[in-house]
Amino acid sequence: MSKGRMKKSSQPAEVTSKGLVGLDKLLEHRSRLGACVLLAGVDSMTFTSLKQLLKETDGNLGAHLRKLEDAEYLSVSKRFENRKPVTWYRLTKKGAKALQNHLEALQTVIRGARS
Repeated sequence: MSKGRMKKSSQPAEVTSKGLVGLDKLLEHRSRLGACVLLAGVDSMTFTSLKQLLKETDGNLGAHLRKLEDAEYLSVSKRFENRKPVTWYRLTKKGAKALQNHLEALQTVIRGARS
């Protein structure tokens, strides 16, 4: 293949573009995607646990989780444990479906890139 020329793909370009169109803008940021992936594997998780696992600051993580909550991808509950307030997050059905669709779209992009 000469310089400046593209190799023709056996896969149609639509495979990649369909995947790109199917990506969820909310889940494109690593912190929001990471939070949803972590929450998909458990019933619920505390803010502190998410912060430690995602290695985020309170402010950054709070802003990202708020966006997911506003989109109804997460539900939030606050309780007192040992007289301290603890915030718990849970992935909603809508959030689980959005995550599944986003991951499927990523797989489409990956398959298109490998062909």
